[in-house]
Amino acid sequence: MSVARLEPVVGINLPAKYAELRSQVLFYSSKLAALSEQQLSMLECPESNYLVGWSCGKEKLLDGKPDTLKGSYYINCSFYVDPTLDGAVIEKGGYEVDDIRGYVAGNMWPPEETLSGFQRCLKELCAFVIDTASLVAQACDRYCLANIKNYTPGYLEHIVSTSTTTKARLLHYFPPTSDDSKDNWCGEHVDHSCLTGLTSAMYIDEVNNPTQELDKSPDPDSGLYIRNRDSEIVKVTIPRDCLAFQTGEGQFLSRSALQVVTENQFLAVPHFVKGSKVPGVCRNTLAIFCQPSLHEIVGDVDFATFAKNIVASHVIES
Repeated sequence: MSVARLEPVVGINLPAKYAELRSQVLFYSSKLAALSEQQLSMLECPESNYLVGWSCGKEKLLDGKPDTLKGSYYINCSFYVDPTLDGAVIEKGGYEVDDIRGYVAGNMWPPEETLSGFQRCLKELCAFVIDTASLVAQACDRYCLANIKNYTPGYLEHIVSTSTTTKARLLHYFPPTSDDSKDNWCGEHVDHSCLTGLTSAMYIDEVNNPTQELDKSPDPDSGLYIRNRDSEIVKVTIPRDCLAFQTGEGQFLSRSALQVVTENQFLAVPHFVKGSKVPGVCRNTLAIFCQPSLHEIVGDVDFATFAKNIVASHVIES
């Protein structure tokens, strides 16, 4: 499937088409989560460690318990580099395929008759976010070139624009129940990408008005929080017509892919999502993890090894 491309811009305003795509894709998140158990099971890919297709309850929380408060739908974004690709390219040998199946496995798309237009809209939005991430990467490269000895010019932009391992994660945070309304929708963690692109969250009252986006969360404490360099907790509100970008993970070697290649000039951003205490309200969002191709070196190892160690610590047995 060919992917329509929006023109990325430098400045405050994103194209009007972006807001339309964001709305379509995030409403699809609720529609996807509402499919029958049988339909959703057809979209699961256990052999990829659930890093392709649908999953719920397959990821560990910090206390080791399965995370059942959110549903995830992952896709490989290798189509960004080549529309004919459906998974990462193994540029060099030496990998056990089972170790990297989450990146080389083909995407699990719902039938068009089930979610008409879903694949087209999601691919188009992902491509735009990656295009914009390339501009952010160029700015990071300029800073690193001026502040890091022997930094390779254009290194980060090269990773973002040429990688076949970039992942998209469409998220549906289920409405709270009386038992879990005080729990976080997502515990504190860090990504293992170089850059993560984030849309603003969509809140929907799935009981009273499931076809209308709320202006904001009805619970003012609900939403995305980060821990800054001074270890202060800060709430982050992304305007509906904007994109946000953050830097990635810290579990392997206690550093992120970006943190490693920039010699700690850019630090991983710990973040979490606090759940709503208002019954019936869900939260949908899309994250794009721009990360190196499998053969790219991150610190002392290639990204395939870097990612394998992290994935193993997050996924539980089905």
